[in-house]
Amino acid sequence: MSTTNSASWHLSKNDWSNMLHSPHRLTRRSFLAAATVAGLPSTSTRTAGISERYAKLGRRGLLGDVVIETKIKDKKIFTEGPAVDARGLVYFTNVPAEKILRWDPVRKKLSVFRTRSNKANGLLFDPDGRLLACEGGAGRVTRTDLGTGKMTVLADEYENFPLAAPNDLALLKSGTLFFTSRPGTPDPTKGNPNAVYQLDLGTKQPGGRILHRVLEWKTIHMPNGIVSSPDDKVLYLIEAHPDAGHHRLIYAYQLDSDTCWTKPRTLINFSPGRSGDGMCIDAEGNLYIAAGLHKTRKTSETLDTR
Repeated sequence: MSTTNSASWHLSKNDWSNMLHSPHRLTRRSFLAAATVAGLPSTSTRTAGISERYAKLGRRGLLGDVVIETKIKDKKIFTEGPAVDARGLVYFTNVPAEKILRWDPVRKKLSVFRTRSNKANGLLFDPDGRLLACEGGAGRVTRTDLGTGKMTVLADEYENFPLAAPNDLALLKSGTLFFTSRPGTPDPTKGNPNAVYQLDLGTKQPGGRILHRVLEWKTIHMPNGIVSSPDDKVLYLIEAHPDAGHHRLIYAYQLDSDTCWTKPRTLINFSPGRSGDGMCIDAEGNLYIAAGLHKTRKTSETLDTR
């Protein structure tokens, strides 16, 4: 995930009839900011098929008044991965400061939940209220019990090779966890390419949980944000490689199909602009993608957001 993305892509409910209502998912990735955490995302007016409700956006391309909820005071700031617990507290990460922060929207209080977070990125709460984290700096995915503070490492290697840098994750109702890992290497001898992994948390294998690599280079180039549809039948994946000739798009994998990993649908192709990053699905079944670019980087990306 990245916090420099500014535009939010909207796909209407009528476009995706397979999405069901899910209030829990409304807060999955609905705010991202670099130096501040804002209460309302912005959107691009150039999105193909955009809903009529967004057709008359203001010149700034915002859905309404932006409310600054809190400011981050760390010297280095790159915020990521908002996730909301059952009490409505918002957890998110500041990657370079290696912190997981917690925002109380009622008390208007920002606190540090965890230091030395190993550059944690994507966060997610499971049905039992435990916090799952992609710790990119340590190459692992962890689960923390908020009540006891006990941390469990769910995955840190694949076939005796360390993981690259877990980035984002999605959890199905069955207990199946999917997570992306990047940046990796196309060198097969190093064993840690850019990839998507599957970990079945809901099953008890004789030898422990089994980690599967379901997608890897060259099938995918730079996996980033990942989220499942409310009915868990579709897995959405963002490809976000900045270099020329690589993927910048959103795939939709039909999880109830035997060919899901070989024949995904392409929802949006962002090229030549920058790709998306994090995603969320709201209570009306709309898919929102943090996408856009304020300024060019030293890549082949343009400022297009279409």
